[in-house]
Amino acid sequence: MSKKIHDVIIIGGGIAAHTSAIYTARASLNPLIISSIEPDQLSLTNEVENFPGFPKGVLGPELVKNAKEQAKRFGAEYIEGLADSFKKNDKYFEVGVEKNNYKARTVIISTGASARRLNIEGEDKYFGRGVSTCATCDAALFRDKEVLVVGGGDSAMEESLVLYKFAKKITIVHRRDEFRASKIMQDRVLKLKDKINVVWDSIPTEVLGETLVNGIKIKNVKTNEESTIKCDGMFLAIGHNPNTKIFEKEIKLDKTGYIITGSRSKTNVEGVYAAGDCQDPIFRQAITSAGSGCKAAIEAERYIEHLKAKGEYK
Repeated sequence: MSKKIHDVIIIGGGIAAHTSAIYTARASLNPLIISSIEPDQLSLTNEVENFPGFPKGVLGPELVKNAKEQAKRFGAEYIEGLADSFKKNDKYFEVGVEKNNYKARTVIISTGASARRLNIEGEDKYFGRGVSTCATCDAALFRDKEVLVVGGGDSAMEESLVLYKFAKKITIVHRRDEFRASKIMQDRVLKLKDKINVVWDSIPTEVLGETLVNGIKIKNVKTNEESTIKCDGMFLAIGHNPNTKIFEKEIKLDKTGYIITGSRSKTNVEGVYAAGDCQDPIFRQAITSAGSGCKAAIEAERYIEHLKAKGEYK
């Protein structure tokens, strides 16, 4: 175990983590950022057109890379690795990374949430080239094109409504014979029959394409009949899994695993804050993640000052 006690450890590698790193590094807290080699959601997004300051848009990986370099410029220290344990001791927190343990006076959790995938043939190959998990991010790229939405909950309805403003045709594919979405969301979608069609009792089985997606194979779960829907893209709206398992014994989570925070990014444990998609099941946008990362960093800085004022900074 490292003997050094860091002022701040930030766990995560997305825009929330890098924003927290920028703010805490500029506050001379010398943050240690533990980031997984696995790409975050923003790094899987092709073109980002709704992040302020980029009138021509910016590539998701470029935005993440620039934020990281900005944090490093102010002295943020990065290590690659998957955080696999977390616990609170009397005077500090411990974060385990494989066989190494790191200590900190305060921790910012920004481990994100992973969009659920279908794990079908072609899905990975065409991810970012027609396969997407965020209509708010990518809908404008499908103006006057035909798209397919997978899912039957409120998320699928929301994705369809966003796409309705841009796409020429939307086909919702759902594995059941009725939606799970709230009635008000269903009503909003089902009345838009000029553009939206629903294929019931069916699941996608393969993503087809050349350079980009040009079709999806589907199968009826009741008859096993297979068919192909020609389209230019597929949007997955089957939920997200927050990356919070290692915190469940110490940090209060909601029933779906998201970290519960107040308006100031605070968790139930004093000195621990959460930012980004791991605590946000609603918006899941780059700009909201960056904003929560900023809030968490400022709260962490105040907490360190609080420890110093009480004579507990050791």
